[in-house]
Amino acid sequence: MNAVLKASGRSELQKSSLNRLRAEGNIPAVIYGSKMESKPVYVDHIEFIKTIREVGRNGIISLDVDGSKTDVMLSDYQQDSMKGNILHADFFAVNMKEERSATVRLALIGDAPGVKDGGVLQQAVHELSVTATPANIPQSIELDVSNLQVNENLTVADLKNTGGSYTINDEDSLVLVTILPPKQEEEINSGEQQESDPPENEEGRETEATES
Repeated sequence: MNAVLKASGRSELQKSSLNRLRAEGNIPAVIYGSKMESKPVYVDHIEFIKTIREVGRNGIISLDVDGSKTDVMLSDYQQDSMKGNILHADFFAVNMKEERSATVRLALIGDAPGVKDGGVLQQAVHELSVTATPANIPQSIELDVSNLQVNENLTVADLKNTGGSYTINDEDSLVLVTILPPKQEEEINSGEQQESDPPENEEGRETEATES
């Protein structure tokens, strides 16, 4: 049974009304989907956090909007970089029979013999793109490194026979994790330190702040 998260419709879209909702402990949000018009709603901040912790980042949520339930996934969210509060959330209305793509965390399991021999484990990829029906999108994909030696690596191809009702979209040749020999690791660290000073005449970079 999917976790239920209560939501309420909202009609006022001005910045002042959004700030008022946030001050009252709510998160402005939008529900959208391929077969429905976007619907602005809001959810309780505490209940939202509790629900996401329960179902996971790619879990299915039964969003109850004023008594009408819709199966959704959390598509995206915006967070206050200073306070950590969720400022806005996007919910995608899913068809449980249709496949869709999602980003899934790559979790390493096991102890690599190469690390015990003095090598340094370097994880080059932390997330993978998968395609599956909503119920079959995993919260994480585990990669066993318990046989990995110094100078060896594991790629996406090493995950293809681990089961799971999903398709990994990344190239088979993509290197996920490598055991570097100690000397190479020292050279990399030394090179990073040498390049830490900014080059002369470097142009400044502009940053733009966006607001929901």
